[in-house]
Amino acid sequence: MRKIKIVSDSASDLTELKYADFAYAPMKLITDRKEFVDDDSLNVKESVDFFSEYKGKSQTSCPNTGDWIKAFGDADDIICVTITSGLSGSYNTACAAKKIYEDENEGKRVFVVDSLSAGPEITLLVKKLEECVASGMEYEEICRKIMDYRDRTGLLFILKSLKNFANNGRVSPALARIVEFLGICIIGRASEKGTLEPLHKCRGEARALSAVANDMEEYGVSFGKISIAHCENEVGALRLKTILQAKFKNAQIEIHKLRGLCSFYAEKGGILIGFEKNDFPVFPMPKL
Repeated sequence: MRKIKIVSDSASDLTELKYADFAYAPMKLITDRKEFVDDDSLNVKESVDFFSEYKGKSQTSCPNTGDWIKAFGDADDIICVTITSGLSGSYNTACAAKKIYEDENEGKRVFVVDSLSAGPEITLLVKKLEECVASGMEYEEICRKIMDYRDRTGLLFILKSLKNFANNGRVSPALARIVEFLGICIIGRASEKGTLEPLHKCRGEARALSAVANDMEEYGVSFGKISIAHCENEVGALRLKTILQAKFKNAQIEIHKLRGLCSFYAEKGGILIGFEKNDFPVFPMPKL
């Protein structure tokens, strides 16, 4: 029987799965003073605190081909999910690793999925793959299912700071200063092309949480899965969960903390929300 393995980069915020073989390739956060590797050993709070004080240039680094091949291990069939190619080179290096792995291992297969997103939307994709693998679905069918599923999920985010985006050269420092000075929350989404696009700006978190809930309703959220991820803002995440439970009474909502890479972009207080736009069939998990 062929062995199927699920692999992602660390933008999935997952380090293990219960019902499927899983590995991840770590991203890196780099400054002229310090480098953080987004793996099991990372103290996320330490990295968040560092970047909240750091004023110099910073950058992120995607896994190289060697990192991906190490994560592939010796599996026969691999499904690999990466952070959006609109934000990182992770997808391109995963594709390069796929070619090397398949060339060196005749008969083995790697399917690479550009999530066109980050954080909790990737979490949903990986967990959907876990359901498919655990149900005994064939590899080719899983690859088709995950592409359909990706097109019917979404990501919204609330950012209270754009400092790291500015230090990373992705927004102007002037805009970052205005957001901080005025206490503005930026609400945005992952577009269909995988870019991060601003949608609204709100004064204060309460208004931002309400606006996100309304946006999700417009996306057609009803009683599917919702994944809320936060950077040191459990209170805000719980408030959002309460709002969403009242609006989408049968939704399946989970909360988790962002890991290193996503915390770098979300910054303190940031919240990312991955969601299903429609209901999806759930494959039964095996009993422990």
